[in-house]
Amino acid sequence: MSNKKFLLFSAVFLIVSAVAIVLSCNGSKKAALNDGEWAGKAEGRNGPIELVLSVKDGKISGAHVVSESETDFAKPAEEDIIAQAVKKNSVDGLDTVSGATITSKAMIAALADAVLKASGKADDAGSVKKVEDASCDIAVIGAGGAGLSAATEAAGKGAKVIVLEKMGIAGGNTNSATGGLNASETSVQKALGIEDSNEQYYQDTMKGGYNLNDPELVRNMVEKSAETVDWLISLGADLSDVGKMAGSTNKRTHRPQGGAAIGVHLVPVLQTAAEKTGAEIRFNSKVTDVARDGSQFAVSVSTEAGDYTVHAKAVIIATGGFGANSDMVVKYKPDLVGFGTTNHKGATGDAFAWVEKFNAALVQMDQIQTHPTVVPSNGVMITEAVRGNGAIMVNREGKRFNNEMATRDVMSAAILNQTGKTSYLLFDQGVRDSLKAIEGYASQGLLTQSDTLAGLAEKLGMPADALEATVASYNKFQASGNDTEFGRAAGDMPRAIATAPYYAIEVGPAIHHTMGGIKINTNAEILDTSDKVIPGLYAAGEVTGGVHGGNRLGGNAVADITIYGKIAADSALEYIKGR
Repeated sequence: MSNKKFLLFSAVFLIVSAVAIVLSCNGSKKAALNDGEWAGKAEGRNGPIELVLSVKDGKISGAHVVSESETDFAKPAEEDIIAQAVKKNSVDGLDTVSGATITSKAMIAALADAVLKASGKADDAGSVKKVEDASCDIAVIGAGGAGLSAATEAAGKGAKVIVLEKMGIAGGNTNSATGGLNASETSVQKALGIEDSNEQYYQDTMKGGYNLNDPELVRNMVEKSAETVDWLISLGADLSDVGKMAGSTNKRTHRPQGGAAIGVHLVPVLQTAAEKTGAEIRFNSKVTDVARDGSQFAVSVSTEAGDYTVHAKAVIIATGGFGANSDMVVKYKPDLVGFGTTNHKGATGDAFAWVEKFNAALVQMDQIQTHPTVVPSNGVMITEAVRGNGAIMVNREGKRFNNEMATRDVMSAAILNQTGKTSYLLFDQGVRDSLKAIEGYASQGLLTQSDTLAGLAEKLGMPADALEATVASYNKFQASGNDTEFGRAAGDMPRAIATAPYYAIEVGPAIHHTMGGIKINTNAEILDTSDKVIPGLYAAGEVTGGVHGGNRLGGNAVADITIYGKIAADSALEYIKGR
């Protein structure tokens, strides 16, 4: 298959640009649609969404979903998108639904696919020829935050880049990132009058990881964090809001204005940047092996249209972790058997088998983090920023049980010691107003609400007097800046819980981040078991180990993937130049 045809084939599944494709291919607003029912398909959060579009008298009259794997809270978003399309008689300019952005975009893309067929243009735009082998300077495996950062950097400096992504959409786990990106001594911090230092960021990260982190990797990440923030801003990212997350001494978690979730904002920015610089992103392209091929690498790829090989001078592995592979998780950490996961279904650790033949070293594979605030019923992760902005946590007895800003592993263990092995995030309207991300949780129906604490306690089935006493006690600690009960720092108690309505979300721990992985150096070069560089092989992001040690601080994942993704690209470019 030619590169041009392959891109057109992939475009059907490309959520972010689906609407643009329809408009450019057939002018969906102006082109007549043929009456009948037309199938459409696109990749959603948890798998393909398939629908049937109905056209009557040349206009969109309705649509219905025939197959999908989205969570229950996303169902209203599907209906909302269909209603918009019928009203506008177009898929152009449809609004995504807050809290269900990925599902919304998938619905728009699936409708766009169906409209393309209804307009009679599908044969030209979507035809697929036999796949063909391809060649490039750098093959990037994985289109998450690390892979897209690497592709943008490499293609922007003139390299021919092919990105291979096994899922139908870009982003991987980065799509679910909520908190933000940690960085120190940044232009944004300085503009906001926030005092911070690289040294404090380094110390916080090492302490948070119980000093199991590789000091050189951490130091390198910290020192390059400020320039990476500027780089992302130059690409169009909004990192204008800076908050604080557990384990950080100072405010250094950079995120979109109002404290909005970082992932659903950053992934489209990086994907657009990668494509604008000339990187070719191939979706639904599962890599099955990476091998030496003389002076190059042969990357084996499997697709629905057939298998083929990408020949590359250098390879960057950015496939993410293995948090969705329960067998692998239990293999390295047996006490996590039966745990749920926040990971997308593609986080299965495929790359570890590929690098065995190169004798690549793996480090700290048993260091697997659970996130303490995950909704048990559906796996939605509640950002640490809710606590950072003032929420407390209470058990079924209506009492606090720990310093809410303790590290993730400590909070996870504390929650598992409570009745029912879950707890409740408790906050008021003041906290809600301070953090835009909470609106997404509200739209998903995750908030229990009442105008009084007693009313909230009744809805949660806990003693009202105990909850009222707990909040009153916390508010006194907050006012004095001294939490004598659990030691929550004054700076970690930004506001009292005193403005109705009051809210609660039930949460518990789930597998979140695999901190171990492929061993790399500060150039993102993969090392073998003798600590020697494997020429031409690079890795970045959650597939690597050593950056986070025994516990990853919130905000450090997005820092890790973007910083080391960019470093991997620069190192690969130097390698190619010196060959």
